[in-house]
Parts: sequence; structure tokens; C-alpha cells
Amino acid sequence: GSFTVRLLQTSTFQNTSFVDTEGLGLLEDIELGSIDKHTWTIRFYQPWVRPALPRGDWDTIQNMIRIYLRKFNHLVNEGAMQKDVPYPFVAQCMAGCELYPNRTSRAFAYVGYNGQDFLSFNTGNATWLPSRDTNLSQYVQAVLQNYTAFTEMVEVLFNDTCVDDMEVLLHYGKAALE
Repeated sequence: GSFTVRLLQTSTFQNTSFVDTEGLGLLEDIELGSIDKHTWTIRFYQPWVRPALPRGDWDTIQNMIRIYLRKFNHLVNEGAMQKDVPYPFVAQCMAGCELYPNRTSRAFAYVGYNGQDFLSFNTGNATWLPSRDTNLSQYVQAVLQNYTAFTEMVEVLFNDTCVDDMEVLLHYGKAALE
């Protein structure tokens, strides 16, 4: 059947200067690793995950995660100030890809706000879609849509990198999956 890699992020914005972020990577229901919330380094949970990719690839992935989290926190705080969003609040993201037996794939990205669906990313045409029509969701959608570098990074990560890396992880994690 198909296999899915999911990256889960929960960021609690206490105020403009303190954000607590948890991150978890899953292959199906197997926890691959998490992000240390203080150093934003990857912690591997399965012995076969680190050797699956060259160290340089993990370094690149870790650096991309750090850049993403820095930009994410900045954008969210900027938006919260622009739209007078009261602190504290929680932003959740789930992104990943599903690989089908015929080697086709489907990427996905969803954003939640205080436990409610908020935005989703349409990978077919690289657009952000609000889940509910509010001033805040329209504002965030416009910011993300105009932030082309971020949108392009999401596209490449989930349409190319995710599938390529998943095939390697499936090979290394075959026993655990079975």
C-alpha cells in the first residue's frame, strides 16, 4: 500500500519574545525523531534513521528546519501584532507526503490555530487556502502567498525531497514497518 511521512509542529506563542516549539517526524505511526526545543537539533528515535541519509543531508535538513522555525516565528509574531491577536496562542502544522505503490505521491500541509483548522497548502497550484474566512486567515494567506521563497521551499521539500528521502527510509526501516 501507500506510505506517509508526517512532520508535526506545535508552537505555543506565550508573548512576542517566547515561543515554545515541539516537532515530531513520523513514518506511518513510527516516531522517527523530534526537534530539541532548546537547540532545534534533531533527536533520532530509531537506530536505522540516522544511517539512512548521509550526514550532510541531515545537516541540510536541520539547517532548513532552523531557518523555517526562525521565519515562522517571526512571521507569526508580526501577524499577531498587525492583527492584535491576544497572547498566548497555539499554531500547529502538519506537513508531509504520501507515496503510492506506483511511485506517484501527494504532498500536504495544514496549519491550525488554537486547535482549529486554519490554512492548507494546495501543492497542485502552490496556493494557500483558508479553512475559514476570517480577517486573520485572509491576512496570513496573503502574507504566505506573497512570500514566494517560503512557498517554493515548501513545494520542493514536499514534492521532491520528501519522496526521495521516504524511499530511502522505507528501505532502512523495512523491518520496523513490517
